Amino acid sequence: MGRLDKKVALITGAASGIGRAAAIRFAGEGASVVIADLNREGGEAAVRDCRENGGHAAFQLTDVSKEENIKAAIDRAVKEFGRLDVIYNNAGLGGAVGQLEKTTADNWDRTFAILLRAVFLGIKYAAPEMRKVGGGSIISTASIAGIRGAAGLHAYCAAKAGVISLTRSASLELAKDKIRVNCICPGLIATPLTYNRIPGGEQTATQLFAGFQPWPRTGRPEDIAAMALFLASDDSEFVSGQAMIVDGAATSGMSAGNLPQAAQGSSSMLGDEWSGPSFEVKRPS
Repeated sequence: MGRLDKKVALITGAASGIGRAAAIRFAGEGASVVIADLNREGGEAAVRDCRENGGHAAFQLTDVSKEENIKAAIDRAVKEFGRLDVIYNNAGLGGAVGQLEKTTADNWDRTFAILLRAVFLGIKYAAPEMRKVGGGSIISTASIAGIRGAAGLHAYCAAKAGVISLTRSASLELAKDKIRVNCICPGLIATPLTYNRIPGGEQTATQLFAGFQPWPRTGRPEDIAAMALFLASDDSEFVSGQAMIVDGAATSGMSAGNLPQAAQGSSSMLGDEWSGPSFEVKRPS
């Protein structure tokens, strides 16, 4: 018996990286999954992966910066599979990057539309459907950058801090309906969104990222998917309003011996103005 048997989950940004790993894990635990993403090719491949892992899945083309797209994805889950038990607001990008004084207001607003406003809309439209079935689980991807900050990622840090705060306030309002609201704060995870921006790609990123935390390997999408599974399952029935940190002890202190060297290479992850979704990024040579 799977931990998500008979549950229906919607995951945004599930065509790659953390979202895809979570979708595959959810499907393997018995869930029916709606893959909501802008990347049609990757999304349809994720659907195949979910089915191969024993679950049911469907792809919904979704731009999370558009309110009607988020509502349509939730409606698709209900129409396709009959209910909604879990939403994982995961879609993301780097957004406005670079020096604060060079950040445009337009790029700042675009970042917030995808990283924070979309989370608000996911909660807004998922809650009524979960109330109909007696409760559910709302999960969002935040970041350790929403806790401790990162130079050159001002909009990203502020938006992720907003996700953490919204998680807490929403959990208070929805607790009476048995709707849990939590977020996950990943550390540096090797996903296409991060390693596609680095010369040498995944191999280089894996070595570089391992230097950012005491745990002696880089974070993997599957590490975050495991936490998402816990939060989606009934195992977390009494857990709500929490920011679950999954970072290899990075936020616990400065004990990683190769942290200074890793930090020197981190600037290559940032562009001059905008860091888009993973499937639009071309890795530098």
